[in-house]
Amino acid sequence: MSQEPLVEIRDLNFSYDTRTILSGINIMIPRGKVVAIMGSSGCGKTTTLRLIGGQLKPTSGDVRVAGQVVHELDAKQLYALRRRMGMLFQFGALFTDMSVFDNIAFQMREHTDLPEAMIHDLVLMKLHAVGLRGAHNLMPAELSGGMARRVALARAIALDPMLIMYDEPFAGLDPISLSIVGELIRKLNDALGASSIVVTHDVQESLKIVDYVYFVSEGKIVAEGTAEEIKNSKTPYVHQFVWGEADGPVPFHYPAQKAYGEQLMEGAVYRG
Repeated sequence: MSQEPLVEIRDLNFSYDTRTILSGINIMIPRGKVVAIMGSSGCGKTTTLRLIGGQLKPTSGDVRVAGQVVHELDAKQLYALRRRMGMLFQFGALFTDMSVFDNIAFQMREHTDLPEAMIHDLVLMKLHAVGLRGAHNLMPAELSGGMARRVALARAIALDPMLIMYDEPFAGLDPISLSIVGELIRKLNDALGASSIVVTHDVQESLKIVDYVYFVSEGKIVAEGTAEEIKNSKTPYVHQFVWGEADGPVPFHYPAQKAYGEQLMEGAVYRG
């Protein structure tokens, strides 16, 4: 991708002690684009988001956001950078003891000096954008899963971020809610002129809305390209993942120490 990147990850390596999580990662997130990071559970997708947000520091390599090397920032600089980021956590992570309105207003009250009257109008504007202005007085326990995810999305854009990160935004949603959330991710990104990073397992819905995809397997990028290029990929792992095939590079059978026939013969001996 040739556009100027908002996020640039170069030669990134990350390990927990001696366990390698990410190895030689290179990713560019252009301004104004929606980019997906896909791969199986435990491949390092969410770790990548945490490195971008400065929660973790790389073992080696750089993570740059808006030209700043994230792991070189002091606490004050990192705080300022994070104010320009929005995050939608898996399953929403709303404050359960706050109303929908107060969940959205929380960031505005904490991070700005805006008067309450303006906060009121901005919160309703954000909720209107996700179709839930009428639900502003409800508590999280009164929301469906899809509604809660939309409230979380409104909270993620509360401060008009330059970068929005989504950790499994489609997890546990019914088909209608899944489609709504997908459309909102695309429309809100374009309306804000932001960049979005979507970490997800939901291949088909993601490919409808993203501009570019990175596939991660065992801590390495094994493929990248546009949605159409990924759909037509001949890379065995990518093809299996995209089309949900039961067997392939990710095998159906868990490795066994002994051949199937040998284990059956052992059972016959025991029964004899």
